[in-house]
Amino acid sequence: MVIINKTHNSFSLKHRHCNHTLKFGRCGLKILSFTKLTENQFNLIERLILKFLKNLFGNKRLIKIWSIVPFNLTLTKLSSESRMGKGKGAIYSKAFFLRPGSILFEFEGVSKYQLAKIASILRKKVSFKIIEVHLPFR
Repeated sequence: MVIINKTHNSFSLKHRHCNHTLKFGRCGLKILSFTKLTENQFNLIERLILKFLKNLFGNKRLIKIWSIVPFNLTLTKLSSESRMGKGKGAIYSKAFFLRPGSILFEFEGVSKYQLAKIASILRKKVSFKIIEVHLPFR
């Protein structure tokens, strides 16, 4: 018996406990609302962060950035002139569904002030809520 996961199924609204903790960095950005991000939106957010950090540090490689987000949706589209009943359409992009508590990016080598500045810049650009997360000092 073969079970196939369909990409158009709705996702459960339960929290996943594996995505809410920092795994690699000392600080990170956490999402507080349900959202769906496309590949283009994710690349834009990543470029904004890299541009801010490049202006802050220059070309020095003093920081590390991780983003562990699986693209688990495929977005399909038919042409606007096609009639009904002609199938699902071709894949034009990938996306992922984020639950509250998911870590979007993790950083190492960034201070609390710099992370707060990154989060304030992103809050103006995106439609979902973001907070900063820090590991306690050991």
